[in-house]
Amino acid sequence: MYSPGQAGANAYARVGVQTGVMGASPHRLIVMLYQGARQSIAQARMHLQQKNVGARGAAISKAINIIETGLQQALNKEAGGEVALRLDALYSYMARRLLEANLNQDESMLVEVDNLLATLEEAWVGIGPEVARTTAAAI
Repeated sequence: MYSPGQAGANAYARVGVQTGVMGASPHRLIVMLYQGARQSIAQARMHLQQKNVGARGAAISKAINIIETGLQQALNKEAGGEVALRLDALYSYMARRLLEANLNQDESMLVEVDNLLATLEEAWVGIGPEVARTTAAAI
């Protein structure tokens, strides 16, 4: 099914992803979670347009999983205070909207969640230089 060259390229890509995760700072890991969720939503939109129900459901499930077990569980509600509590509620809302999007075959809900994630990703990337300075000063 796959040529030996393609299998090698796929293995290399997997190692690259694993190495990227293992070597990433906590800040970078959150960025990667946002990117992964958004990529899954983009795939879900494509599958919705192609009427590929199984693949659409799998992509939406992956996005929900990233939001709930990655982003939401990473929140420190004690240290994060009201901001963390609001993000927790927003992540729950996003997961619910993704489920509704799948059930109703509604692309606008997928776009809505992608836009919310894009805004959060942009803000998170924006604080990157400050996080790097703070981390460097602590060393």
